[in-house]
Amino acid sequence: MTQHTNRRTPVWLFDLDNTLHDARPHIFPQIHRAMMAYIRDHLGLDEAAAGALRQHYWQRYGATLRGLMRHHGTDPRHFLHHTHQFQDLARMLVVERGLRAMLRRLPGRKIVFSNAPQQYTESVLELAGIASCFDAVYTVERLRFTPKPAPAAFRRVLRAEGLVPRQCILVEDTLDNLRTAKRLGMKTVWVNPGTRRPPCVDVRLVSVLELPARLPQLS
Repeated sequence: MTQHTNRRTPVWLFDLDNTLHDARPHIFPQIHRAMMAYIRDHLGLDEAAAGALRQHYWQRYGATLRGLMRHHGTDPRHFLHHTHQFQDLARMLVVERGLRAMLRRLPGRKIVFSNAPQQYTESVLELAGIASCFDAVYTVERLRFTPKPAPAAFRRVLRAEGLVPRQCILVEDTLDNLRTAKRLGMKTVWVNPGTRRPPCVDVRLVSVLELPARLPQLS
């Protein structure tokens, strides 16, 4: 059932990878290798061509899967299943201490809004101990395989949750996704260790744990 929220109460849309946890050391390298192998085997490409195609589709569409579906008729569920297999996800997960406590302190509803697949997303949230902090979870399946940064992905979440953009704060590590959010009228938080703050970013954080201290800048 759709829950309509008081428009003065913030609704937080959290990305998953490299926002709520650090996928760079262990998880992303494995996904990268699995995607390369999938493209190589299913499209009959060599390693270099598979890597170039993966990167091209990711840059053009926001997700490699979208390009494979559009140009090669790839079955999205088959692709996601074969590229998100982990022997021991718990050992690969890098989560900052205090994340659950921070999320519980943060005022307003919280929604996961990720291009990742459902089974992987739910596993990460459970293993990180934060699944109960979120009111809803939108993965690439629920987005009908139209991922961020496509405006259609954002509108699907807004419609389903009965929200308007000005209620929402997107917390993300990817600038293209933040640009779409800003154009739609959302507030934006960029999780990034650098020093620059592009025009589409309202607040830049080194760590998502800084969110409560930066609330005045997002009101």
